[in-house]
Amino acid sequence: MNFDIPEELKRLRESARRFVDEELMPLEAEHADSHDIPDDVRARLQARAKELGFWAFDLPEQYGGGGVGALGMCLVFEELAQCNVPAFRAPSVFTPFLGPVLFHGNAAQKEKYLMPVIRGDKRTCFALTENSGGSDPTSMATRAVRDGDHWVINGTKIFITHADKADFVQVFVRTGEGDEAKGRKGITCFLIDKGTPGMRLGQNFKLMSPDRPWELIFENVRVPASQIVGEVGRGWDLAREFLGMGRLIHGPKSIGRATRALRLAIDWANQRKTFGAPIASRQAIQWMIADSQVELHTARLLTYHAAWKADQGQPYHAEAAMVKLHCDEMFMRVVDRAIQIHGGMGLSKEFPLEVMFRDARSRLITEGSSEMQRMIIAGDLLSGKSAIDRFAD
Repeated sequence: MNFDIPEELKRLRESARRFVDEELMPLEAEHADSHDIPDDVRARLQARAKELGFWAFDLPEQYGGGGVGALGMCLVFEELAQCNVPAFRAPSVFTPFLGPVLFHGNAAQKEKYLMPVIRGDKRTCFALTENSGGSDPTSMATRAVRDGDHWVINGTKIFITHADKADFVQVFVRTGEGDEAKGRKGITCFLIDKGTPGMRLGQNFKLMSPDRPWELIFENVRVPASQIVGEVGRGWDLAREFLGMGRLIHGPKSIGRATRALRLAIDWANQRKTFGAPIASRQAIQWMIADSQVELHTARLLTYHAAWKADQGQPYHAEAAMVKLHCDEMFMRVVDRAIQIHGGMGLSKEFPLEVMFRDARSRLITEGSSEMQRMIIAGDLLSGKSAIDRFAD
């Protein structure tokens, strides 16, 4: 077994670290609690990333990307996540918010949608979650009914990030009838352009974290059959691929955030004195520091292994569920300990830990709750079939 990170990826990580220190950290005080990076700031940072050769570093080389794979992506995201600018948007500085779905489109779809997103000329969003589904996306009620060469879509999606800025939506709806409409059967993916009659924004959700996702409403939205990605009734396979990679990405984001929290805790413990000695000399503090380091190291090994499997073309969905479960819960514990070590100052908005804590709590639900990840993991062990597919049948 070789645990060494390839030299080219080490260099990439160091370059990303310098970018964070020089370009992102100076913006933290102003934008740490913002729901998004301002468009002018994003454009400037993206231009700088392109100048340095970072742009689309994780996308396949055949589409003009850097082709560094899942492991390289994790190393870079880990660095980006250490800064509150805001952490869940910072990756868009280096690479477009894209997901794997558009790579399955036909030639015309790739030309109209995929390539403009890769160039940074268009933005997109992924609409799967519904109020009736939550952790069970296969229970979606949004439906498309065929009408000649078109489909008419009705329904509502919630918690859709980027919906207000997206030039087009990747939306998943039901298209089957009877038994074909049950579970994962009969789910189809459509691409719908901004401004299409009947599609509109609804409620803007104000969450505990700085994120501000949207409700997306479809009222008799009429789209041609040419807007379907892949085959009718095979959209669940595309959604599952998106969810798998999305859960894997939670790993480096939580690791980066927890690394920053632990570093802050160590610095504070060495500086803060009580009863004539630094609190770092107290056993209670030392144990919190040690436990955090052990959990961080475990999280890295788990994440890097899952990323390696993805890069080898091996199944990694069970590992991605383990990554999301362990890393997000680890982040919550580490940042909680860091706040405890800081005492009253840890609760202050003058310090970065307060917003990190709110971010950590939200991660235990987004991209599938911790309970859902445990169901997926247990499903693999108990039945030989992933729970995400077992319950979708």
